Amino acid sequence: MEEDLDARKINSTFLRDHSYATEADIISTVEFNPTGELLATGDKGGRVVIFQREQESKNQPHRRGEYNVYSTFQSHEPEFDYLKSLEIEEKINKIRWIPQQNAAYFLLSTNDKTVKLWKVSERDKRPEGYNLKDEDGRLRDPSTITTLRVPILRPMDLMVEATPRRVFSNAHTYHINSISVNSDYETYMSADDLRINLWNLEITNRSFNIVDIKPANMEELTEVITAAEFHPHHCNTFVYSSSKGTIRLCDMRSSALCDKHAKFFEEPEDPSNRSFFSEIISSISDVKFSHSGKYIMTRDYLTVKVWDLNMENRPVETYQVHDYLRSKLCSLYENDCIFDKFECVWNGSDSVIMTGSYNNFFRMFDRNTKRDVTLEASRENSKPRAILKPRKVCVGGKRRKDEISVDSLDFSKKILHTAWHPSENIITVAATNNLYIFQDKVN
Repeated sequence: MEEDLDARKINSTFLRDHSYATEADIISTVEFNPTGELLATGDKGGRVVIFQREQESKNQPHRRGEYNVYSTFQSHEPEFDYLKSLEIEEKINKIRWIPQQNAAYFLLSTNDKTVKLWKVSERDKRPEGYNLKDEDGRLRDPSTITTLRVPILRPMDLMVEATPRRVFSNAHTYHINSISVNSDYETYMSADDLRINLWNLEITNRSFNIVDIKPANMEELTEVITAAEFHPHHCNTFVYSSSKGTIRLCDMRSSALCDKHAKFFEEPEDPSNRSFFSEIISSISDVKFSHSGKYIMTRDYLTVKVWDLNMENRPVETYQVHDYLRSKLCSLYENDCIFDKFECVWNGSDSVIMTGSYNNFFRMFDRNTKRDVTLEASRENSKPRAILKPRKVCVGGKRRKDEISVDSLDFSKKILHTAWHPSENIITVAATNNLYIFQDKVN
């Protein structure tokens, strides 16, 4: 996607593919680390797979390497809540990287109830020649030890270890939908349907409740929290979105419990568009600050909206993702697709935004030129180094050869999770159990 979103020049590589996919293999989150060197995916089986970008090769200095598997580990296991007689799924809901401070990498992963902090580190040396142990690790008889040996480090094959450093549990009654690391790199928040908690990364047995929208009488409940994120530069500011299509910006300096928002973003509803489904499709499934911190992007069922932080009454930009589905809302309600939670992402310069759709389609919108493109992530047209062709969906009437009819879209193939490299035109798209990585065609 060069600046003018030239879709003919996108290269593709796909990494992870199981022909015999099980439910556990379905990818549930994807996230680049702050440098873009690593890419983490979480799946419904509670696993985290980290891919690392290969270094530049000397004979092809212009071409950066592919992403290859770096580490795989089981982050969460299925659990059972005996008090409520409920199974707690192991599915990874979100992964967030912590900016790197030393040679090791740290990331947070969460399922519905428990957030874990993982350390991923490399080891290429091992100590040998202990005093009290023999080479097999058995303890030696102290009476046979007559000389003092100094253990020495010997080179060994590179090993990548993932170790859990902290477990943050027992703080959420409802399911966690978001985690976000603060720009102070000391705290993070976790949000569920009705509450948002603030944690210190070093302290696991205590968190502070910073938002609580639970009414005294649950029958009066009218909305739930759907997503939350910290401002990229101001550690006191965060936003959270609701199932009513509203966004609240909160300032932690004003009070310890941010139940009074500093700003409230809502678009007045067009009465002519009102229908039975209006409330469901206005629910916001994702909210993201731009890298500059000047804008917020929200995704609801049919659109992506960009809001200026200084203008609360309406979005500055609205992009139709799949407006052709407006006539299909009844059947989408019956097959539960209307409740799908699509994510949205900015590119590194905040000039292009990307979000997913059905039939393994994903959409890109160039904010400067107002051009948009629909691309498809599928095995048939994604041989390594293949070039993606733009796709078009037609509604009724005559269909051109390269168009696909809205009636033949496959709603079981959906792209909910996408990520964009922080500084380069490299994107990753999770299509069920396959991970696709696309990049600008180099040279």
